[in-house]
Amino acid sequence: MRNGSASRVALSGLLTSLMLVFGLIERQFPLPIPVPGIKLGLANSVLLYSLYMLGIRQSIVLMLLKALLSWLIYMNMSAMLYSLAGGVLSLLAMILIMRVKGVSVIGVSAIGAVFFNVGQILMAVVILNTPQLIVTYLPVLMISGVLTGILTGIIARMVMKHLKTLKR
Repeated sequence: MRNGSASRVALSGLLTSLMLVFGLIERQFPLPIPVPGIKLGLANSVLLYSLYMLGIRQSIVLMLLKALLSWLIYMNMSAMLYSLAGGVLSLLAMILIMRVKGVSVIGVSAIGAVFFNVGQILMAVVILNTPQLIVTYLPVLMISGVLTGILTGIIARMVMKHLKTLKR
């Protein structure tokens, strides 16, 4: 194994662990908001870092690892399905929007957060057979997604500014 490969594997393990820890923190300390399901999405800042600094393939692997390991830790199949639906749609949207000239990390993060919520609501519609969620709950989650996405985008931008040396 080349030294660069070993470094990428080690960094990927570290980032996956960080996403899991952020997810645990968000589970333990939910936001004091009377609307269920709204969270900061701190793991998204790690995924943004990965997307910009490690590339698309590695980011896909990290997103899948986070969803699968979360399932193993919490043994909650429906949570994994929601996480996968949100993660896949979010990552796809971020990959597409980051290619648009002039869209910053903060904009990519906000789009990612919104599409994570869209993916979760679409999965809820399928699992729970509740299409009314699209018009009743999704607009609230989209607004919160923009706000929390901006915050995690700011965090990701600050982290990337200070950790650019890891890109090598």
